[in-house]
Amino acid sequence: MKSLKQYSIPFTGLKIGQHQFNFEVYGRFFDEFEYSLVKNGFLKVDLVLDKQETLMVLNFHIEGAIQLSCDRCLADFPHQIDTQDKLIAKFSESEDLEESEEVMVLGKNDIEVDTSGFIYEMINLAAPYINLCENPGETPACDKEMIKKIEEFSLSSGEENNESNDPRWDALKNIKKN
Repeated sequence: MKSLKQYSIPFTGLKIGQHQFNFEVYGRFFDEFEYSLVKNGFLKVDLVLDKQETLMVLNFHIEGAIQLSCDRCLADFPHQIDTQDKLIAKFSESEDLEESEEVMVLGKNDIEVDTSGFIYEMINLAAPYINLCENPGETPACDKEMIKKIEEFSLSSGEENNESNDPRWDALKNIKKN
């Protein structure tokens, strides 16, 4: 968690108005998050913090490349991302306010905003749901040897039916549907 300290912004000494912050996100950042989908990458984070009397608006812009594993052949490949989002941090003396996805509540004893969790979530949400080596409109770039191995060890549906006919399942096939 010590390496995430650089993503905390001390706001107590900041004047009202806009302030610019820049961070770099790379391998050690992702190591801090257990079970992370993204294992490596190099990204630049541009953060504009707009401090007001009762709240702060943090506008994030993240761009760069992350390293993903292909769901088909398991090879690592780079994926470019470019995403923007904002986070609102409200100052509150009462403990009644609840945090949400876009709103963070800061108490009277808080002196800094930890942006690492929000940056991590933005990067993971920008990653594609299905990770494939190929780019749209291009030929597949999957590892040819791995694809051959998968085809070699997978059974075709015809071979499977011939080898393992179970009479219990054959009897169920004869039941008429209503």
